[in-house]
Amino acid sequence: MNKTLAILAAGIGSRYGGIKQMEPIGPFGAFIIDYSVYDAMRAGFNRVVFIIRKEIEHAFRKTVGKRLEKHIHCVYAFQEIDDLPAPFQAPRNRSKPWGTVQALLACEALIHAPFIIINADDYYGRDAYLVLSEALDHMQPQDAVYAMAGFKLNNTLSDYGTVTRGICQADPEGILTSIVEQSGLQMEKGAVRVSDSETLYFTGEELVSMNFWGLTPTVFPQMKNLFVEFLSAHIDHPSAEFVLPTAIGSLVERGTAQVRVLPTSSPWFGITNPRDRADVEEKIRTLIKKGGYPENLWGKSV
Repeated sequence: MNKTLAILAAGIGSRYGGIKQMEPIGPFGAFIIDYSVYDAMRAGFNRVVFIIRKEIEHAFRKTVGKRLEKHIHCVYAFQEIDDLPAPFQAPRNRSKPWGTVQALLACEALIHAPFIIINADDYYGRDAYLVLSEALDHMQPQDAVYAMAGFKLNNTLSDYGTVTRGICQADPEGILTSIVEQSGLQMEKGAVRVSDSETLYFTGEELVSMNFWGLTPTVFPQMKNLFVEFLSAHIDHPSAEFVLPTAIGSLVERGTAQVRVLPTSSPWFGITNPRDRADVEEKIRTLIKKGGYPENLWGKSV
């Protein structure tokens, strides 16, 4: 069975100050994307769709593509500001694409079977790919029955201050009922505290969404409809973005899709600010020392 990994790599990180997807964080110049693709391949994926912007295509192919095309089938989709459904037109003051829903729609012509989609600048860990790979084996292309990797809140916190996470609520069968964005989360005295509250705590065992989704091609027409609704309300807003957690949450609320929350033991880490890079580098070195990865990631066959 062919399995496709779609990677959201069109964003240029304004807070980071550059194209953070192409910042080496491992030995031999490895990027977070390298570890994502490596883990996906070990979980049975044999094809990757990179969703990028035309303006970074040359640099991306020269770095990421040149290395990975030797190991896995790579194709490219392009997210552009003016790629909108009729009759919408991007306003002149728009300077960036419209969010991860638009990015997902950019790869519709390239995906015809269940697939997973992830962020380019997030490390998710091998277990997450194994869990979602197994889920894809039971997903039907025509069904609006999706899946997401549920990460333990404790495994997604930052050493550099508070974070915002989507806390997932699920029914007894593990079907997602809601995602509630909670800001100000930080570890304190063995529990996860909300910084502006004296009474609100979490245990850290709660499952959160980190934008790791298992989807079917049925999601494309659904997202088109939601994107039209979004544009109708926000076309003149210069910075409005429509993101996958919001859109999928809307499908769940309307009863037009089901999402299975699949717990994973994997840790999560990523690069949001420049100071995150040293921490990510250290975590990768630790994983290599523990035997999770070879030091030269592509030095031998997966």
